[in-house]
Amino acid sequence: MDCEKFVEEQITDIRQTVADAKAINALSGGVDSSLTTVLGHRALGDQLKTVFIDNALMREGEPQRVVKTFADIDIPVELVDAQDEFLSALAGLTDPEEKRQAVTDTFYSKVFSQLVTESGAKFLLHGTILTDIEETVAGIKRQHNILAQLGIDTEKAYGYSVLEPLKTLRKDDVREVAKSLNLPAEISERIPFPGPALATRIVGEVTRQRLNTVRKATAIVEEELADSRAFQYMAVLLNDRATGIRNNKREFGQIIVVRCIESIDARTATATELPWDKLNLICQRIITEIEDVNRCLYDLTPKPPATIEYI
Repeated sequence: MDCEKFVEEQITDIRQTVADAKAINALSGGVDSSLTTVLGHRALGDQLKTVFIDNALMREGEPQRVVKTFADIDIPVELVDAQDEFLSALAGLTDPEEKRQAVTDTFYSKVFSQLVTESGAKFLLHGTILTDIEETVAGIKRQHNILAQLGIDTEKAYGYSVLEPLKTLRKDDVREVAKSLNLPAEISERIPFPGPALATRIVGEVTRQRLNTVRKATAIVEEELADSRAFQYMAVLLNDRATGIRNNKREFGQIIVVRCIESIDARTATATELPWDKLNLICQRIITEIEDVNRCLYDLTPKPPATIEYI
């Protein structure tokens, strides 16, 4: 694709649409929202306010790391603590779609709507990509950032209009544009991470304790597979428990699933053929470094029939 032409067209479109109004966007740190943030600031400058909402569902140290990364490229990001709001909304929920809906409702109707009101913004910049739209419209998986495509009038429902500068791109195209703008590799090459974050990697109820477990497993998996060159890798906490033995005593421990996949645009995927030594190392670290986990499994399922994420 012609990256330079795409960037010029999106900057022009954003400027013309927003005009003299104010805009706002929520940055997650992934390549989609990061590229949207950069395009928005190039188009609008101080007219765009960027926030990072700490929803308690992120990886270890994620909020602070993202804020610093963007400060280094002269884009200010406001860190907003909304942990209690999201955890309260998720309490007691186990159904995948109900959990995704709870994250969506909390983000748009509660936390973000208040930020929009305070900022006076009339436009929201979204990092929606083509795959998000296709999967939601097809009923495969509801993506949290899909609104207008489901018939939601955002101006009437939330008080602002939504701009989606990446909606014609797939993930590989997004990375190509990000590289063309010389964004740091930690942004342009970052593995995909879902909007509802670690809530999509907990089967069953999301609690602080269960988040801590999957967060520790995520850190191990990402550290060990950073040089795998795979499209995406993750740790998932199942809702079942399994019997085991620790310190010569029977225990009923938790189960972590490791998933590592090859893909180009996330529409299809296959499991990565990881070396046995690497799988064994990941397993040993997870069952010894994380309290109450005594099983570690490797997921070989392709997409389809599985989706990449579990929830």
